[in-house]
Amino acid sequence: MRIFRQIADIPQDFGPTLVSVGNFDGVHRAHTRVLTTIAERARRQGVKSVAVCFEPHPSRILRPGTGPKLLTPTPEKLRLLSPLGIDAVLLLPFTRDLSLLSPREFAEDILKKGLQAREVHEGYNFHFGHKAAGSVATLIELGKLLGFEVAEYPEMRLRGEPVSSSHIRSLLSQGRVNRARHLLARPFSITSEPVQGRGLGSKYTVPTINLARYDEMVPRDGVYITRTRIRADGNLTRGECFNSVTNVGHRPTFGGDSFAIETHLLNFHPIDLGPETEVEVEFLNRLRDEIKFPSVEALRRQISSDVKKAERYFRLGALCAPRFEMSDG
Repeated sequence: MRIFRQIADIPQDFGPTLVSVGNFDGVHRAHTRVLTTIAERARRQGVKSVAVCFEPHPSRILRPGTGPKLLTPTPEKLRLLSPLGIDAVLLLPFTRDLSLLSPREFAEDILKKGLQAREVHEGYNFHFGHKAAGSVATLIELGKLLGFEVAEYPEMRLRGEPVSSSHIRSLLSQGRVNRARHLLARPFSITSEPVQGRGLGSKYTVPTINLARYDEMVPRDGVYITRTRIRADGNLTRGECFNSVTNVGHRPTFGGDSFAIETHLLNFHPIDLGPETEVEVEFLNRLRDEIKFPSVEALRRQISSDVKKAERYFRLGALCAPRFEMSDG
């Protein structure tokens, strides 16, 4: 999968293309439905498939400080897009100038001239152009004028729930990681690096790891059954996987007043952590709220209970498994 960071990076002979434009935050089931479709159609037609994303998220330019926290920051999004079979991702820089393009200018400059689009595939609620004035209906009319077809996808719902980035954020804010997992077709995860904290030194010798500050979407404060992957080179197929219990919150028993993500590894053995180490935590199920205990001993008893529940969860079949899950069940 090739990555272009501006229109000018696209070779003149790259097109024609089949295109889908969107933020693709979360790379959830509805996103993968569209992107795998254009990848398959492009292969049959002997052309290229392209996902166009905006970098940064438009809300961070148009409404600084008020936009949603991301389910998948750009590096993680690219990792998730790579297995879908698309030929390229265009990380289109979202600037004030780009935001001022009319729907027709966007269709002409980006889709037709820049990408030589033959087909454009979008969800039913797609909007584009200055002040989001263009809709799928607008795109269909522009396609007739400019010479590309438009495919519109209806809303996807699973068990009555909409498959959308905003709804997944809502589920995570409630701690409902198992429902978010169903809509994502994989566990929700965050990736960061380890930092100095309780039990973490230059040589990792105890089964607790603290993650660096993480400013994007995390589940509601609480304790979760998780899987933790530790890798040194960013390669999803390498590294070590541990069943784990993770606390998200402020650790009130110790008088903590700052947010932290702390993971206790169950099937632990000592490992080295270097400056390039990445830690990925996948959230499988919620155990309980984070609460303040009357004593450290009471906290220890609760942790022991949490660990037993997590071990039972993994014994029942939720074992350390491949990173990417795409079943339709």
